[in-house]
Amino acid sequence: MLGNFTYCNPTKLYFGDESLQYLNTELPKYGKNVVLIYGGGSIKKNGIYDEVVEILKTNGKNVAEISGVMPNPTLEKLYEGVETARNHHADLLLAVGGGSVCDYAKAVSVSVNCDEDPWEKYYLKFEEPDCGIVPVGCVLTMVGTGSEMNAGAVITNHETKMKIGHVFADENIMPRFSILNPKYTLTLPHYQMVSGIYDIFNHICEQYFSGEDDNTSDYISEGLMRSVIHSSRIANKDPQNYEARSNLMWTATWALNTLVAKAKSTDWMVHMLGQAVGAYTDATHGMTLAAVSLPYYRFIMPYGLAKFVRFAKNVWDVDIAGKTDEQIAEEGLAAMESWMKELGLVMNITELGAKEEMRKDLPKAHLFLMEDIGCLSMMRLSVFSEAVCKGKCIQI
Repeated sequence: MLGNFTYCNPTKLYFGDESLQYLNTELPKYGKNVVLIYGGGSIKKNGIYDEVVEILKTNGKNVAEISGVMPNPTLEKLYEGVETARNHHADLLLAVGGGSVCDYAKAVSVSVNCDEDPWEKYYLKFEEPDCGIVPVGCVLTMVGTGSEMNAGAVITNHETKMKIGHVFADENIMPRFSILNPKYTLTLPHYQMVSGIYDIFNHICEQYFSGEDDNTSDYISEGLMRSVIHSSRIANKDPQNYEARSNLMWTATWALNTLVAKAKSTDWMVHMLGQAVGAYTDATHGMTLAAVSLPYYRFIMPYGLAKFVRFAKNVWDVDIAGKTDEQIAEEGLAAMESWMKELGLVMNITELGAKEEMRKDLPKAHLFLMEDIGCLSMMRLSVFSEAVCKGKCIQI
């Protein structure tokens, strides 16, 4: 491994089908005022809400609620949440839901005590908090984003048609604890399940397809990708298979808790493109990634041919005998495409609501702060974005 890095991840994880009981261990560490944050109400239908509220009552907490957090949390919703948390003098933000709810809770946490406009400060200027941060805890009900163990928060501004992710530098913005019960994911609709699966896979790809040195992180990533492929095929046929769903949940956490990014340049360009689509269409995040991934990877393959050959051999078990590197690499991407179609992923942005008239504006809608994006990465993104505008890569 080349370069220098530090690694710190303070999030405490509780994993398993009895993990919710550990909420009783965590709650006494925080003050009386808790803001319970959740999405569209599915946790009330499946009973998770009642379980969590009962534990909060048992621990004597004074609870306020922020409900209705959408799959792509908006700036307006952020302002609403900040007001609620301020009025409640929140000591803890408890997010119960998927990655969007966890992201949203972190955005609220850095904004409650901020005297400036959070959109301007955190999402346009990409500044770090210089105020008190309200602690966040997560009870995860959908896997994919890895938000339960990182400091990222994505917010959408519908007025400006921008969807921006800020990965904060301060590890104190990471959830203090996260509860991962695979049973809570079993009630997800198939569309959401496979969207989350691809989000996991692409998080790993984004980190894997960067750098050319012999990096331990790449060996870990190959194992994680093989695990996702294996478990996803089982879950796709049998969504109630606890073992497969638990493996996916655990892999999702390790895919984006910053471990496999160490000593990597990580430019996250598929996410930039996917978030641009999401800003205009409000489509499910994992599906936007699926729709733009293969055109992008085929576009950059000649620039990183050796890595795509390795991907084909070590992840997809492509037989390399008698084939050129180009043939091996393309066969690897063909295997990936076949797997994506097997899961039922969206393969083009038209299905997500993209219109021809959006083409020229899509490349302007993404902005994602990463420390090491570099000039070469920005040049590649600019060239690819131009190709998108001209209809050469991603078809609308």
